[in-house]
Amino acid sequence: MNVELVVRNESDRKYLYRSDVLHRLAERVFTGEGVKRDVEVSALFCDDPFIQNLNRQYRKKDSPTDVLSFAQTDTGHGPLQVLGDIVISLETVERQCDGERQRMRDEVMLLFCHGLLHLLGNTHETQEKQERMQAKQAAYLGITQQAAWRTGLKFRT
Repeated sequence: MNVELVVRNESDRKYLYRSDVLHRLAERVFTGEGVKRDVEVSALFCDDPFIQNLNRQYRKKDSPTDVLSFAQTDTGHGPLQVLGDIVISLETVERQCDGERQRMRDEVMLLFCHGLLHLLGNTHETQEKQERMQAKQAAYLGITQQAAWRTGLKFRT
């Protein structure tokens, strides 16, 4: 399995992620989730007005959010399975982490992992599914949920 990761940062906030680290996390998630085919995923980092517009348009919620995932319907005819797009507002991340750079970096990794799991069909609409998704996030990030809570990292629900 090969992962093609396309990353763009349209945010004013810089140096909160490394593409190679995101790529390794994507490989870990896809391997753990049993993906066999070569895949393509895009990640867009933006600020609040951009993600608020997407949130309003696609979820009918007129407020910014931290992460949105847009799964693609792949026809399966090309060499890569196009999984979809992950959009993360670095402005929201900054606000949620009180501007603490390391917490922001950790939160970006968590949100990216969360988005990947959504692209693969994972959801969290029930308590059981929420707990399963949080456990997967912790495993793929190599942390315990308790350690995450102690450092201020909040698992997405």
